[in-house]
Amino acid sequence: MALKRVYLLFFLLTFSIGLKASSILIFMDEDQKNHLKAYGIAYWSIRQKADVSWLLNYRGGSFLIGYNQGIEAECKTRGVSYQVLADGKVTAILNEISDPEVNMEVVKLEKSPKIAVYSPKSKLPWDDAVTMVLTYAEIPYDVVYDDEVLKDKLSGYDWLHLHHEDFTGQYGRFWSAFRNATWYREDVKNQEATAKRNGFSKVSEMKLSVAKRIKEFCAGGGFLFAMCSGTDSFDIALSADGVDICESMFDGDSADPQAQAKLNFNKTFAFKDFRLDVNPNNYEFSDIDVTQTRSLNQSNDYFTLFDFSAKWDLVPTMLTQNHEKVIKGFMGQTTAFKKALVKPSITVLGENKGAEEVRYLNGEIGKGQFTFYGGHDPEDYQHAVGDPPTDLNLHPNSPGYRLILNNVLFPAAKKKPQKT
Repeated sequence: MALKRVYLLFFLLTFSIGLKASSILIFMDEDQKNHLKAYGIAYWSIRQKADVSWLLNYRGGSFLIGYNQGIEAECKTRGVSYQVLADGKVTAILNEISDPEVNMEVVKLEKSPKIAVYSPKSKLPWDDAVTMVLTYAEIPYDVVYDDEVLKDKLSGYDWLHLHHEDFTGQYGRFWSAFRNATWYREDVKNQEATAKRNGFSKVSEMKLSVAKRIKEFCAGGGFLFAMCSGTDSFDIALSADGVDICESMFDGDSADPQAQAKLNFNKTFAFKDFRLDVNPNNYEFSDIDVTQTRSLNQSNDYFTLFDFSAKWDLVPTMLTQNHEKVIKGFMGQTTAFKKALVKPSITVLGENKGAEEVRYLNGEIGKGQFTFYGGHDPEDYQHAVGDPPTDLNLHPNSPGYRLILNNVLFPAAKKKPQKT
């Protein structure tokens, strides 16, 4: 009988706690043990049809999730810090955020975006920060490449990432250093076979068509995220529509000597007035990128995230959520963007003001949004061809990687916010 009373008391206590535990707060300030996996919990919770809110600027951009034992168990399993809050505490937080004098806002996350990564199926001697962090955060994605894009498969996705890629058809400008390497020869062979299979006489023509399909995807309401050479080579390809900018080692004939004068900057996403690098031996596409002209080194290479009004500028606020505002820089084939070549319509999210370098930017194309992020790997300052991939178990609180994951959750917002 005494044992039954103990069981009954335990049941009533558990039931009482359940009534009071109305929400799970996944805080995202310095107290969070694993910021990167926290995004995965938010994504997973959306897929479970839970009530998920993003508390912009509250404790580093926290997530408030309707209480569910399964979600709490998932936090414990993945090592994500959290608090269980009763209704009264939740109400107090929401009242604090709603104060018009406070730079905070609540955004409902209602749809788990379907994610695609544009990446070659063949193995190349470098990794990709986005696929690594998606895998680490346990956020599912599909890999698509030229065949899928040309067959209009992008219509089934909400969010697309451009892998370290060259959309100009110059094979990443690796010719000078790696033209005899097996991986380079295989890549050229695979790209040429894909072009022929899809009815193109040149890889550059195929890549341009792919870039234009991606532009249509974004203009139709898709969300595009690109890093490293997937940023500037994409815009360069669009600007050179109908113009041969490839020398003979890339496509069998010479580049148009008047190519620079024929570029159309009205067709690009983010950049204007840039000049092509016409030397095929250079590991560079144009003067958009600052890698070869900058004076910064690892000791002083940082960029600062801008502060935006959470209540009026929801888009840039979401994209800059972080527990740090000064982020350590990192290099890539495209490290950062020359500020003078960024279109005035673009929202600069992060820059090194002293060096006139834009690192992180956002813009609109039609009904869609795009974000460009310079550099290759936020936790490997100078990632070289053939270097091993970064172990994110060693960097669970990386502010540089957090910026990538902000973009992953951005399409989950209840409605596409508009800047005023």
